[in-house]
Amino acid sequence: QVQLVESGGGLVQAGGSLRLSCAASGSIFSINIMAWYRQAPGKQRELVATITSGGSTNYADSAKGRFTISRDHAKNTMYLQMNNLKPEDTAVYSCFASIHTINFWGRGTQVTVSS
Repeated sequence: QVQLVESGGGLVQAGGSLRLSCAASGSIFSINIMAWYRQAPGKQRELVATITSGGSTNYADSAKGRFTISRDHAKNTMYLQMNNLKPEDTAVYSCFASIHTINFWGRGTQVTVSS
């Protein structure tokens, strides 16, 4: 089992920055991949960025050049640094972790970007 707790969301003006954190506990050494997803009101959940246990990263086109995903193994924490935020980035951002075929989710943190 893995428990995931997000933090760092909030209200920010367009062009601003936020750093989201995802604190992991439990069987963290078995995690293969972690990711950030987001879901805006009335829209489907979408993948924002992924990071493997080896540190390889991938980003959605909407996140490339503005967002950076990272992991601090010593702190058992994953981050999403978001710069140059846009109103269309407004969503609930959720942390995801996978151990083989078993998926775990955090409850999410709200990010609101005002124009």
